[in-house]
Amino acid sequence: MTASTMHSDSQAIRVLIADDHQLLLDGIATLLQSFPGVQLVGQASDGQQAVRQFTELQPDVTLMDLQMPVMNGLDAIDAIRRLRPHARIIVLTTYKGDALVGRAVHAGACGYLLKSSLRHELLAAIQAVHAGRRYLSPEAEAEMARYASADVLSNRELDVLRLVAQGNSNRETGALLSIKEETVKAHMSTILAKLGAKDRTHAVTIALRRGILDT
Repeated sequence: MTASTMHSDSQAIRVLIADDHQLLLDGIATLLQSFPGVQLVGQASDGQQAVRQFTELQPDVTLMDLQMPVMNGLDAIDAIRRLRPHARIIVLTTYKGDALVGRAVHAGACGYLLKSSLRHELLAAIQAVHAGRRYLSPEAEAEMARYASADVLSNRELDVLRLVAQGNSNRETGALLSIKEETVKAHMSTILAKLGAKDRTHAVTIALRRGILDT
């Protein structure tokens, strides 16, 4: 991106965008350039490039997609926060699952915004995060509240559910994890109860929707 395509207001909030979809990058860039007091300083198409551009450009706010090649958004957030612990980062995603929101916030994101609501919420999110406040889209906040008291799956239960999601039977899952088939069945019973699922397929569907399992 050339300097001629960016605002030059020295008092503006300087923003870096990271997303691997060029059409979306272009759309966000156009949207940002219509906002008063916002300066687009750079674009990145993967997490590694985002970290490099963050280091070079030192933006005030970074907009970060989660699903990107080379380095995903969560790893990029972690890398940036190691460089600058107080970096202000807003996650842009199509996923509103509570577990994914939680992982993003735990990694250091200050905001979480659904791509479907960018036109209506992006400016408010940038301004809030730049001012030191946290911003969660209403949909993501509702998901967090909905599952605030839900039981968390243990690491072993996550291992079992991942293998089940890949199509493995209880026996195959047990062999892969070096545990007995009966133990796998016990884990699955606990998983179903914690997720409020009717069966294995329903459990996987819930876990994917909530961001407990990666797509």
